[in-house]
Amino acid sequence: MIIQIIHWAAFTYYVYLFGYASLFKVFKKQSMMDGMKDLGFNENWTLFIGYAELLGVVALIIGIFHHEFKNAAVIWLFLFAVGALMVHFAHHDYQYFYSSLFGCIAAVVILYTDKHFTLVL
Repeated sequence: MIIQIIHWAAFTYYVYLFGYASLFKVFKKQSMMDGMKDLGFNENWTLFIGYAELLGVVALIIGIFHHEFKNAAVIWLFLFAVGALMVHFAHHDYQYFYSSLFGCIAAVVILYTDKHFTLVL
């Protein structure tokens, strides 16, 4: 029961994190566009990243009913979380790196606590 609560709490945070981040990029919220520009991304790359994240969020929502989509979306968005963490660190932008750090941690927690996901090495 506790594992389920942890799983769905991390999942909810993951949807929230990438949901608002993708929509801010797609709808060109000025603060997001300025922040992405400061990190070295022009408008086209910002929109590309936003749509790619939005695709992942849609797959997360579909994944509530079809676990294959959820696991694929978590892995897909994990790449963006790691990328965001690296970019924030590279630009010494320590004010906003917590979201991406928690996104990385949430991805691992979601996959580790998902009964439909196994990693075989």
